[in-house]
Amino acid sequence: MRDELTHAVEDYLKIIYDLTQSQGRASTTQIATALEVTPASVTGMIKKLAATCPPLLEYQRHRGVVLTPEGEKIALEIIRHHRLLELFLYETLGYSWDEVDAEADRLEHVISEEFESRITAVLGDPTHDPHGDPIPSPDLEMPSHATLCLRELRPKQSGTIQRVRDGDAELLRFLHAHGVVPQAGFTVLAYEPFDGNLTLQIEGRPAPVVLGPRVTRQIFVERIEEEQIP
Repeated sequence: MRDELTHAVEDYLKIIYDLTQSQGRASTTQIATALEVTPASVTGMIKKLAATCPPLLEYQRHRGVVLTPEGEKIALEIIRHHRLLELFLYETLGYSWDEVDAEADRLEHVISEEFESRITAVLGDPTHDPHGDPIPSPDLEMPSHATLCLRELRPKQSGTIQRVRDGDAELLRFLHAHGVVPQAGFTVLAYEPFDGNLTLQIEGRPAPVVLGPRVTRQIFVERIEEEQIP
């Protein structure tokens, strides 16, 4: 069925999947904002996708949308392509981690299953992309991933960076320059209640870094419980 879908439809399914992971259903306004289109365009598209055979999503007026199993399968296939491409661009072609998202967006719709298989083999069947996001398995199961947001931690708590949202290239460049990347260890040194800033000591870095709430809500971590710290 996927061969019959347009790139725009695949983009809708991918965005809806992402939005519904945290909140159950996605509103037309949220989809419109994410895709930078008008709410009227979104309404027309979701009605179309709800009327396909089989339907790719379920739509209830004023309650938003959720993908059907068929729609979710297509979304996961596109996400798998995207994240494999990001890792291939990063590890094999030398792209920086702030460049790979936009390039993968252009390529994810057009690679064949054979190309996907060859990338997977070259990369050694990877499980995560350069930003720490999990790569859906070949049978399109999404692995578990870190959901604890950095902004929830407080002084003396430590952990490991697991993943960073990849929608802001400038932010990714800033974080990379300060060593705030997946698998980096850190300790929270200070928290400012007035503005929500966190001061972090990144493992192996000479100086602490101060991150505001706009940044810390984009970073997901695995916390090390106090009794686990040597």
